[in-house]
Amino acid sequence: MKILLKKDVENLGFQYDELDVKPGYARNYLIPKGYAVLALPGIIKNTREILMQRSKKENFLIEKSKEIEDKLRKLTIKIPAKVGKGGKLFGSINNQELMKILNKEGISIDKKFIRIPGNKIIKTIGKHQASIRLHRKHEFTLNFEVLAY
Repeated sequence: MKILLKKDVENLGFQYDELDVKPGYARNYLIPKGYAVLALPGIIKNTREILMQRSKKENFLIEKSKEIEDKLRKLTIKIPAKVGKGGKLFGSINNQELMKILNKEGISIDKKFIRIPGNKIIKTIGKHQASIRLHRKHEFTLNFEVLAY
């Protein structure tokens, strides 16, 4: 079922994204909660007009996301963590932990835009990756390392 998002939805998309989702998800969750509307031709046309009018703001946001990406490229993140036998962590590292570390470095990114592939938490030491959505059309892969202390 084709829908158009009215708001940013975590793990789905950003506002004004045109998506194809399962009918039950759209009818029972997205549309009643006000997160989406059906993607009818008139609505799509109006949305495209709105997006054309907002293109200047969009260009500014893209430039800002490129600046953040440059800062992230220069950054090397090493997270110290308590480790038990076999290299397993006491606790775990998740997207909120990464958000706090990035905030300390002066980079403000909301935790809902940081995705750790797989099971979304890290329980082992070593090198890992996280995907950061800086803009609806711009994504960055952040490499970081979890160290034992």
